[in-house]
Amino acid sequence: MNATDPMANPVDGPNHPWGRYVALGDSFTEGIGDPEPGSPGGHRGWADRVAEELSRGHSDFAYANLAIRGRLLQQIVDEQLEPCLALKPDLVSISAGGNDLIRPGGDPDLLADKLDDAVGRLGANGATVVLFNGPDTGSTVLGRIRGKVAIYNENLRTVAARHDAVVADMWSLRELADPRMWDEDRLHFSPLGHHTIAAMVLDALNVPHKLEPYEPKPLPLRSWREARSGDLVWAREYLVPWVIRRIRHQSSGDGISPKRPTPGPVFGPTGAMLPGN
Repeated sequence: MNATDPMANPVDGPNHPWGRYVALGDSFTEGIGDPEPGSPGGHRGWADRVAEELSRGHSDFAYANLAIRGRLLQQIVDEQLEPCLALKPDLVSISAGGNDLIRPGGDPDLLADKLDDAVGRLGANGATVVLFNGPDTGSTVLGRIRGKVAIYNENLRTVAARHDAVVADMWSLRELADPRMWDEDRLHFSPLGHHTIAAMVLDALNVPHKLEPYEPKPLPLRSWREARSGDLVWAREYLVPWVIRRIRHQSSGDGISPKRPTPGPVFGPTGAMLPGN
């Protein structure tokens, strides 16, 4: 079910067996934090970057992205699973559960049970399924849920083993501890983070690619006062609006539609991406 040996074919030639890829999930898969006006929906993200590499040497490769920001795991299953199956993909990625875990009462065991059923259905017709575990949040503003993420990750590995799914291992991606991997809101990944995650996904699929590691300049040293000032700005611009939405039972994804609801080419006029980007 996995890809072919990465040494068997050149990067620019046919180097994997898939022809139709569908991505499911929330803001992470939608690409929030990686703005790109020329891309559908105005965001690029790791899934677009993966699709770009998978399309090289495959003129008939098609990609759809059904992810919508703010979605909980059950919403992703209810809203995206059947449309995905109707598209008959041979490669599916699903990242779900993060929005559940950051909420009080988010149960990593119950979430894994729901995910198990979804993965079984997605892979029932032979499609390769890629599952994302959660990153190590210990050094981020989400540090308080680190234990729940670790439990969910272990459950997810059991789900993956049961259904022969590929695990995109975010927890082991130590680069994500670098603050430059995260967007200003400290909840989503930056373009650098999305790029790094895309390379990890392609490596997990055994697909050769052209995504080289970025080497950003070191962060300048900040005084204690500057750091606290930055925290206050972050709380005012991002944390408070998030809390208000929770109180009002609103979601950042209200009124949002999938950015790529039907499979299509990645490059060219309809794909809105240029080779080499």
